[in-house]
Amino acid sequence: MLLPSMLMFAVIVASSGLLLMIEKGILTEMSPPSPRGDLAWRASPRVMRHVMNDGDEDHQILQDIRNRTTQTICGKKSMPHNIWELSISQRRTVLKHILVNDKYQFLYCYVPKIACSNWKKVLKVLDGALENVNINVKMDHKSDLVFLADMKAKEIRYRLKHYFKFMFVREPMERLLSAYRNKFGEIKEYQMRYGTEIVKRYRENPGQSRGDDVTFSEFLWYLLDEDVEKMNEHWMPMYNLCQPCAVQYDFIGSYERLNDDANYILEKVKAPPFIKFPERQAWYKPVTKETLYYFLCNTRKGLVKELLPKYILDFTLFAYSLPNVTAEFCRQ
Repeated sequence: MLLPSMLMFAVIVASSGLLLMIEKGILTEMSPPSPRGDLAWRASPRVMRHVMNDGDEDHQILQDIRNRTTQTICGKKSMPHNIWELSISQRRTVLKHILVNDKYQFLYCYVPKIACSNWKKVLKVLDGALENVNINVKMDHKSDLVFLADMKAKEIRYRLKHYFKFMFVREPMERLLSAYRNKFGEIKEYQMRYGTEIVKRYRENPGQSRGDDVTFSEFLWYLLDEDVEKMNEHWMPMYNLCQPCAVQYDFIGSYERLNDDANYILEKVKAPPFIKFPERQAWYKPVTKETLYYFLCNTRKGLVKELLPKYILDFTLFAYSLPNVTAEFCRQ
């Protein structure tokens, strides 16, 4: 019964983990983590009971893999251990992405394309700015929300030390494809600002493109040339947005278990029982594995592999196996 999880662990160690270690030059100094150890994001006993009581043994093992991997990598001297060790730009980014709720004493680091709009609705309901989470209004991503970046250093330190902290993660390539389909397929602002520039840079004959016909290969090529710390938040790596080595999150939820993990967090922070995490809208078309691999397998040869180092911390820390885009696999 544990075989799939153990195989997944082997894949992570052999691919993501080793690639990261080689790049960081720490392979020779790496020692194996303890069987359990001090969980890297300080999951409380109640958090672990939540995972184990679900009856989902594979998920519990996945959480344990994430804890061990983060403990090992974030424990290295070269990694930041608090937000004050970050550069000014890195600290600004993470503080701008951590939302504060003082009434229920929690911090939420939002990552675009991982249900962050629904979480912002929840925060607005908790603060009384919205009547309920099911109101169909255009989301204002700034108003009626409190960001850690708006606070003084003393206030930031207090909340980081005493508040419940959480974030959510998603398979990195799936998140990129979701951003690509949404921003270049639906949002004119992104088509004009980014799409037209991408076409000019990477298309041999750009013509009169309005930026609404950017191919996925062109998008990945653009990401390959971008500095991760200057990327738009919708495709900036999750690690850079939330800095899980510098911020000791109490719980890291998964997009793959969104409702279960979200409702657990609402229970954990003692939100009113009538507040439930919003259901997925009927019009929403999720990225399936088949869709993801259709796009990945039809990109320029070698492009995905070249891009992986920029997102390697997302794959490694959050225990996602690297995508298989070999010719043999893609022929299937």
